[in-house]
Amino acid sequence: MDLQEITDELVLIVTQYGLDVIGALVILLIGYIVSKRVPTMLTNIMNKRGIDPTVSGFLGSLTRFVILAITLLLVLAQFGVQTASLIAVLGAAGLAIGLALQGTLSNVAGGVMLLIFRPMKVGQYVEVAGHGGTVKSISLFTTELATPDNVQVIIPNGSVWGSAIRNISFHPTRRMDLVMGIAYEDDIDKARDIMLRLIEADERSHKDPAPLVEIAELADSSVNFTVRVWCDSGNYFPLKFALTKAIKQAFDKEGISIPYPQRDVHLIKQD
Repeated sequence: MDLQEITDELVLIVTQYGLDVIGALVILLIGYIVSKRVPTMLTNIMNKRGIDPTVSGFLGSLTRFVILAITLLLVLAQFGVQTASLIAVLGAAGLAIGLALQGTLSNVAGGVMLLIFRPMKVGQYVEVAGHGGTVKSISLFTTELATPDNVQVIIPNGSVWGSAIRNISFHPTRRMDLVMGIAYEDDIDKARDIMLRLIEADERSHKDPAPLVEIAELADSSVNFTVRVWCDSGNYFPLKFALTKAIKQAFDKEGISIPYPQRDVHLIKQD
């Protein structure tokens, strides 16, 4: 085969397949752009209409994967591949693919279950699969949390749905529990009155249910009070920190001691 024949063959190949390649590249580019913009637009529209961010984020993620799948089918069709036959082949191979991708499919199923039952929403603080943090997003495959120190945690949806979910933000109110110990020599009624007065003085503490301050234990080194106060969920930690500090300062001022563990050792001298 001489140079002229090789050139003619290359021209024929470029003529036959060049337009297909260019068309496929254009379809890929358009599909990629659409898969980025349409889910974002859809999510923004749903958020403006008051739809839960958890639902809008999940549907946006699902829309992106659907667009990418359609783009792939269009590219194959551009090269003359019979997409109907391809879909039939993929359907026949579905069992094998499902067995090979059990983890991935379980994550998708977990995401669907999280969307249907909605045990947690974007913005809520949860403890799940050994991690605690604020829910940032729930996508088709994963759930994203942000820890209190702002560290990103990505958990597969299968693990999220397969474990206990402790939703700290689900109820609007929470009960705060403290254990305060005083010395055996101190006046227990006086200590109780001081703690009740401090609780009632803080506007963040609820009057109903009423706060509880009662002796719970006669421990080795102290008389321990159980302090239970109801408050709004958002005020839980600020109130806990404030009351702990206020009780300590009031006890110091009133001469009530908070003992530390101690032991009396008696030495017996033998001849």
